[in-house]
Amino acid sequence: MFKQCDRETVYLFPPRSDWLPEGHLARFVVEIVEQCNLERLKASYAGRGSEAYSPEMLVALLFYGYATGVFSSRKLERSTYDSVAFRYVAANSHPDHDTIATFRRRFLPMLKGLFVQILMIATEAGVLKLGTVSLDGTKMKANASKHKALSYGHACKVENQLKVEVAELMKKAEAADKADIPDGMSIPKN
Repeated sequence: MFKQCDRETVYLFPPRSDWLPEGHLARFVVEIVEQCNLERLKASYAGRGSEAYSPEMLVALLFYGYATGVFSSRKLERSTYDSVAFRYVAANSHPDHDTIATFRRRFLPMLKGLFVQILMIATEAGVLKLGTVSLDGTKMKANASKHKALSYGHACKVENQLKVEVAELMKKAEAADKADIPDGMSIPKN
């Protein structure tokens, strides 16, 4: 006897958020971005034209993509179709590559600050395997040893290093978009 294989089912994936296991990096990114203050981003939208994608979703999509080595906006778009984790981050929507690249370019200075903020949260929490941070205010016992605590000086040093790394990520993303060949296009070698 075989397990049923029915691709015509209305929902191949459940319509709930149990697509990914608890503690998955995509869940961590979404939870952190939802906690970030994106009012400056939202205020810059004029409210004209068609409905825009949520800034929270686009920030999470970019951050998750960069965290997993996907820098090209075309590959990010494709991943919202092909990858369950990207589909989760994008809330089952599929922003096109031009929207993703335009969002990144338009809000680059703010994104750099947000990315550093997200990385600082992960660093301060000592999260090596992302997704093990509790964001609901639950109190837990912690090791408050002076040797384990993050001093102000060290925090500034870490923040400066993260700023450099985020700037490099943004350069990689821009280079990937410039070098990316549109789907279905082939360039002759001669």
